[in-house]
Amino acid sequence: MRLDGKTALITGAARGIGLAFAKAYVAEGARVAIADINLEAAQKAAVNIGEAAIAIKMDVSDQASIDAGLATAINALGQVDILINNAAIFTAAPIAEITLADYQRVFDINVSGTLFTLQAVANHMIENGIKGRIINMASQAGRRGESLVAVYCASKAAVISLTQSAGLNLIAHGINVNAIAPGVVDGEHWDGVDAFFAKHEGKAPGQKKQEVGDAVPFGRMGTAEDLTGMAVFLASDDAAYIVAQTYNVDGGNWMS
Repeated sequence: MRLDGKTALITGAARGIGLAFAKAYVAEGARVAIADINLEAAQKAAVNIGEAAIAIKMDVSDQASIDAGLATAINALGQVDILINNAAIFTAAPIAEITLADYQRVFDINVSGTLFTLQAVANHMIENGIKGRIINMASQAGRRGESLVAVYCASKAAVISLTQSAGLNLIAHGINVNAIAPGVVDGEHWDGVDAFFAKHEGKAPGQKKQEVGDAVPFGRMGTAEDLTGMAVFLASDDAAYIVAQTYNVDGGNWMS
């Protein structure tokens, strides 16, 4: 019960990694707002978790939606002690085929969405004297470039940088900002990723997924549940002296 009595807002939490975080937080004693652009999916997830979870609609690329969703969470939970900026999208294309629209969409969600959701929640914490925790979701892709994944890699590198700057700024208010950088995490999104590499690298369906899983030193791709321990730790009092760091949870894929 390391999060007993705490409240958390998790974006993009109707499925996948965000949903695993929500379940783990509730198991540790927290009440959770599951924020997602798909309200129906968020509602189903909240019902599945139980009375400690609520669903709210939030599009992190829209400031009005961020503000309205946060207000709903505060009204239901009383305050927000923990934020996980989990909402994100993936894109991939050779450099010659990147479009401005695709670039803007990824940065609107992965970077602007992270920054302005963080800002809104940080202002709430500062105004109410909450010594809160903010956790951003980065990626091993933010640690390096990849020839076919330029825009996504750049967006996650920006998240790491934002984590450092926000962490240094907000610790003056007692708010800890840190990030988690997963490696390759299995899930429904990998069907699209695999299909992209099948097209551009001439691989058979499923081949790329098998290759990246085999390349992980741990011996397999990660799961959403592999990330929950770090998410609980960074939100707990055990992490009170940790500021502006990005932790790799990737089975040994990247060392820093």
